[in-house]
Formats: sequence, C-alpha cells, structure tokens
Amino acid sequence: MLWFLTLHIIALIFWAAALLYMPALIAARAAHFLPVQEPVNPHESIERFVFTRIATPAALAAIMAGTAVFVLDRTLDVWLIIKLSLVAALSVCHVGVGWLILRVERGGTPLVPLCVALALASILLFGLILWLVLAKPSAEVWG
Repeated sequence: MLWFLTLHIIALIFWAAALLYMPALIAARAAHFLPVQEPVNPHESIERFVFTRIATPAALAAIMAGTAVFVLDRTLDVWLIIKLSLVAALSVCHVGVGWLILRVERGGTPLVPLCVALALASILLFGLILWLVLAKPSAEVWG
C-alpha cells in the first residue's frame, strides 16, 4: 500500500502544479503576454501539451492510486466521502481548463476572469482536500 500512497502523492503534486499553471498560461496568452506564434499544427500549443501530457495523466494516476489506497486499506469514513466529492469537483475544474484550451485553439479569446476563477477554485479544493487528509475529522464534527 505504501507504493500506491507514494504514487498518489507524487501524481497529486504534478496534477496540482499543472492545474494551477494552466489557467495562468491561458490568461497570459489572452492578455498577449506570450508571443503568438502560429504552430505548424494548431493542436501543438504549449497549453495542449501540458494538459494532455502532464495534467491529465497525473490526474488519472492520482485518482487510480488514491482509489487503490483506500480499497487496500479498507477505509470508508465520512471524511473520505467528502474528500472524494471534492476530487470530483476538482475534476470539473480540470475539464474547465480543457474547455478553455479548446476555446483558444478555435480562435476565441479566453475569459481571463474564468481563468482566475478556475485557479482560485483549484487552490481552494486542493487546500480542502489537504486539510481533510491531514485532519481526518471524526464523524462527530460533521453532525
């Protein structure tokens, strides 16, 4: 189980870093802080590369390794159910970043406030997940 926990933590760090970097990268492109270079293939942008080659595999590895940890440990507490709900919300943020990338590739301008909102939501969700894992509050706290 220790190997799955180690893989889970490493993948989670990569997922968090990529998910926090992506909205900033997209917003920088929208504000024209990054040079606009026409790639040979419009689907070879740095945004798509980070999303498809780093963020998504890290998210899948974190979710699969985390699932293996609580299945092997046979843990099913209230904090874990809440954590899994927060991970589902984090996955929605991940999909939102993918949608913004598609919007940029199709020539639309990304909404900078939406980039900021996705980054703040991701920070909040990662913080809540970290707190839940470290505090592991008992069932009495929830009601």
